[in-house]
Amino acid sequence: MTEKAYGGSTGIPSPKTITKTKNNQTSNLPINKKTKMENKKIQTLDKESLEKLKQAGDIAKQVKQYIKPLIKPNTSLLEIAEKIELKIKELGGKPAFPTNLSINEIAAHDTPAHNDDRIAQGLLKVDIGVHIDGYIADTAFSIDLENSKENQNLIKAAEVGLKKGIDIISLKKPINEIGAEIEKAIKACDFEPVRNLSGHEIEQYELHAGLTIPNFDNTQTTQIKEGTFAIEPFTTNGFGAVRDGKPSGIYSIQGEGNVRDNFARQVLQFIEEEYQTLPFCSRWLVKRFGTKALLALNQIERAGILHHYKQLIEKNNAKVAQAEHTIIITEKEKIVTT
Repeated sequence: MTEKAYGGSTGIPSPKTITKTKNNQTSNLPINKKTKMENKKIQTLDKESLEKLKQAGDIAKQVKQYIKPLIKPNTSLLEIAEKIELKIKELGGKPAFPTNLSINEIAAHDTPAHNDDRIAQGLLKVDIGVHIDGYIADTAFSIDLENSKENQNLIKAAEVGLKKGIDIISLKKPINEIGAEIEKAIKACDFEPVRNLSGHEIEQYELHAGLTIPNFDNTQTTQIKEGTFAIEPFTTNGFGAVRDGKPSGIYSIQGEGNVRDNFARQVLQFIEEEYQTLPFCSRWLVKRFGTKALLALNQIERAGILHHYKQLIEKNNAKVAQAEHTIIITEKEKIVTT
């Protein structure tokens, strides 16, 4: 799941601290880490974390294999998302973010609402996240649902760009060199990369952490370090950038605050405990609490506690394709987990 890129780090707000604990006592734990982690930042990929990253990736692979044959023209988007998220749970994982199902000019950040009646059509991007104890696999693919040569070529360009990015990424490789090769591969297919969408570093319970992986030469020479990264090219026949669209119904916790309503506090506590700072959606809360959760969610958002993701739409309303894999980089190896 991408985010608009600003410089060398992601465009989501910087993590703040949260002072409320389960027993209403105060602490200064950063909200981007679980309480049980005792405010320790993950510095290295030990054997246990590597295994969980690989397990999350294996689940993501199986989910893709499961869902691809089921996505047909006019299939309910809500049904697709629910099947993906249920399969993740059946296989022993949890969704790392709401399934993104973005059509045509909507590049990213579109997930079905609880009462969504939209159907699969056109050029559909399917972005799937899986986590095991916060260790994340992030992967995406695109499907042509209208037998369009243009759609198919856009998809091929995204996949070619992804392959090039995976081939070139390595320890100490400058990020602008990765972006330059992705851009070159996409332009060789006569399309443009979406320049303000990017891949990203991933840490435990942090979908967007630290570095971005650009899809063009952004001139930044920051080097790849050991860690987990999502490479995520977007291709278009349009301008090559996205703008904000309408609110998506996808949220994440961005800071602390107070809500006066008792039920809203109950919903907030559930969000903090269940999702940490991973993205979640209104659909999930309606499933847990009923439609009254929507009013509580609105109150929590107005209190400044949530980041509400906007749909990301190509500036010229041109079609966009996407491809994505998660890669682990260590001193000894490069592992594509998804």
